[in-house]
Amino acid sequence: MNEKDSKSLSRRGFIGTSAIAVAGITIVPAHAVTGLGHTAPSDKLNVAGVGIAGMGKSNLANVAKTENIVALCDVDWREQTVNVFKTYPGAKQYKDFRIMLDNQKDIDAVIIATPDHTHAVISLEAMKRGKHVYTQKPLTYTVHEARVLTQAAKEYKVATQMGNQGQAGEGPRRLREMIWDGVIGPVREVHVWTDRPNNGMLKTYWPQGVGRPEGTPPIPEVLDWDLFVGPAPMRPYNPAYHPFKWRGWWDFGSGALGDIGCHSFDPVFRALKLKYPTSLQAVSTLVNDETYPSGSMVRYEFPARENMPPVSLTWYDGGLRPMRIPELEDGAQMGAGGTLFVGDKGKILDDKILPGSLRESYKAPAPYIPSSPGHEEEWILACKGGTPGGSNFDWAGPLTETVLLGNIALRRALKEKLSGQVLNWNAEKFSFTNLPEADKFLHYEYRNGWHL
Repeated sequence: MNEKDSKSLSRRGFIGTSAIAVAGITIVPAHAVTGLGHTAPSDKLNVAGVGIAGMGKSNLANVAKTENIVALCDVDWREQTVNVFKTYPGAKQYKDFRIMLDNQKDIDAVIIATPDHTHAVISLEAMKRGKHVYTQKPLTYTVHEARVLTQAAKEYKVATQMGNQGQAGEGPRRLREMIWDGVIGPVREVHVWTDRPNNGMLKTYWPQGVGRPEGTPPIPEVLDWDLFVGPAPMRPYNPAYHPFKWRGWWDFGSGALGDIGCHSFDPVFRALKLKYPTSLQAVSTLVNDETYPSGSMVRYEFPARENMPPVSLTWYDGGLRPMRIPELEDGAQMGAGGTLFVGDKGKILDDKILPGSLRESYKAPAPYIPSSPGHEEEWILACKGGTPGGSNFDWAGPLTETVLLGNIALRRALKEKLSGQVLNWNAEKFSFTNLPEADKFLHYEYRNGWHL
């Protein structure tokens, strides 16, 4: 995730502040309810950043308001990285996170914002040393890694948080209250879509559906390519992978679903009290073994929970989206990215209850889910003995597992078999019960020298 992503949350299908206005709710500013204020120097955490030129830069800036930044680590010391070094001149500088963790004993907590395939190995090494961990989404690259980190956070008793910052917003809280109040009745299906990796017309965020690039250009002097590749199979350097473009490559990223799914699924999981799906299926454009398809649809089925009926959750990317719903006013559009809840009595599209007659007649309950002090702030408070963060690994692990299961259903090696059957998932047994050969995609063998 890069910095510009954090400024465009509406495209991810978050329930925005306009949803609050629709329900006629007055929001109390977070600072008025959290009591956060000046932090005494003796109470400050010593924080390290690993992967600092993209979203890590923003995470560090948010934490630096109250804490000490004491170490900075990135495999690529390009201009963007050097600028971050200059922002925190007192922080020690590293390329290898292992050297940083071994040599610098004053670190209390670590922010990890590297490519997806290195999230797990860095996070676990930090937790083993008793460091609190903030890891960008998706929490991990494989389903197995997500299960391991969830268990490790409990074992090492450290404060954790995944970087899906939208969960700290007011909109998702009011959404839960409205759905639990029964505004649209029992919800039986949800649709979530994004225009990433490209919408086929106007914008390409990163390439997918392409093959391996030709040529072996020289590795930039500022880049440690071996460390970038990390646990993945070694391949020659090419600017087609880095910076940022790694997201669409099977070996390094988790595609559009991994990028946006942990953001967009989060409010759905909370509102509908979801955890693990029981089955899934996928369709897509042409797939290969190098990059994710340029467009896909993945449908998950979840069982009944508490007083809620079974529900299907369908994901769309690459510019695909649900058909236009009849409740929309003339001229209104579904949008490039969004979320649609379908209930027995009505629908909620992003920030709007539909049909209009239901929206106008509905009186929302008084807000009762407490406000968040902020996403990074939740983690900082948890590091200091407070309440666990809203996206701590006990929550983020199962959410990430579900997202990444969808990527397994998109694998080229399984495509033919999955065209004729649904993929059944047993979370307790950690296995695809009707297609055991799919289990090999739950994890992979790391390159020599790398381990969990």
